[in-house]
Amino acid sequence: MKTRIVISLLLAFSLLAVGCAKNSEESAKAGPKAEPVPVTVKTVAAEERSIERSISATGSLLPDDTVTLSSEVQGRVAKIYYDFGQSVQKGAVLLELDPTEYDLQIERAQGALNQSLARLGLPAYVANKMMTPPESTPGLRQVLAQVEDAKFKYESASKLVKSGDVSQERFMELEKAYRARQAGVELARDEMRVSWMGVTALEADLKIVQKRRGDTILRAPFDGEIGERIAAVGQFVKDNTPLLRLVKTNPLRLRAEIPEAAAGTVKIGTQIAFTTDAVPGATFTAVVRQLNPSLDARSRTLSVEARLGQADARLRPGMFVQVRLVTQAAAKMVAVPRQSIYSVAGLTKLFVIQNGVAKLVTFTPGAEIDGWVEVPNDAVQKGDQVATTQLGALTNGTKVRM
Repeated sequence: MKTRIVISLLLAFSLLAVGCAKNSEESAKAGPKAEPVPVTVKTVAAEERSIERSISATGSLLPDDTVTLSSEVQGRVAKIYYDFGQSVQKGAVLLELDPTEYDLQIERAQGALNQSLARLGLPAYVANKMMTPPESTPGLRQVLAQVEDAKFKYESASKLVKSGDVSQERFMELEKAYRARQAGVELARDEMRVSWMGVTALEADLKIVQKRRGDTILRAPFDGEIGERIAAVGQFVKDNTPLLRLVKTNPLRLRAEIPEAAAGTVKIGTQIAFTTDAVPGATFTAVVRQLNPSLDARSRTLSVEARLGQADARLRPGMFVQVRLVTQAAAKMVAVPRQSIYSVAGLTKLFVIQNGVAKLVTFTPGAEIDGWVEVPNDAVQKGDQVATTQLGALTNGTKVRM
């Protein structure tokens, strides 16, 4: 039994030795391993180009001004001259209230004023003519005449009392009467001044009523369009009740929110371009006129307001716009042709050819202009040769020939 096992082991070792010897002979005949064939590629040099760098933001178009018009007095709406959407010019009459009540108040105030003027001996009130206080009144002139009469009697009695023709008691009576008449002059002058103050108060009352009569007519404070008609003819409205809404659409304002990173590039006078889906294919411009002094603490954005230079009937308040703000007019960048870029599995890569060897570069592409794509300066330098063909056959370290 043991003899059979030994014979089997010897036979197996003999066969293994023969196989190894055969393999050695075949390897010797094949010779050394062959070098891989270089991949033939075409290359293009990376170039330095200028690019206009900008940021995008969103904004809205706003009217230059909006006002809700109301009457300062109450009354019934008599006439409405403009309706929703119609254009109006500054000073145009938009609406009128029934003025009958205020006309009657003017007549009553003017009658009371003329009555007071008559008491002072002055002519009736004339509109827009300045009134001057009187130098005297009929009552004052009467008192002055009485003073002259009392003075004459007093002076005559003062001469006759010495000769005994007038008693001392009679003289004293005439003296007291004279002094009383003199005091009456001052009283008459005071009454005249009080009466004149009453006249000025009545004149002010008349002007207030005239103003209220004028307030029954509602006029446009600026050129614009009727955005809403709130009142109706025949409606009774109280004072300060909204009647019409007027919108000034020229010039339009553009309000946008600029990201914090670009807030330092925006200044008064900066020109911005914008588009809107309401006018496809058109680009408009506006000039920054106001800046918010501080950024919004929550969104970290800067509110800016720009004005459109020219009116455009296609643009209306309330439109949503996309804003493009130029941050650098001619920034330098390194760019490679679009065909040199290879994307796979979410990675963007290219191959730089150095000393006949492909070097793999992965990067995040930037802006694209005329078929050239921006690459980071630390990834590719100006003048570097990048492969434009056989990209799928290249790996990092692949030998190539151009």
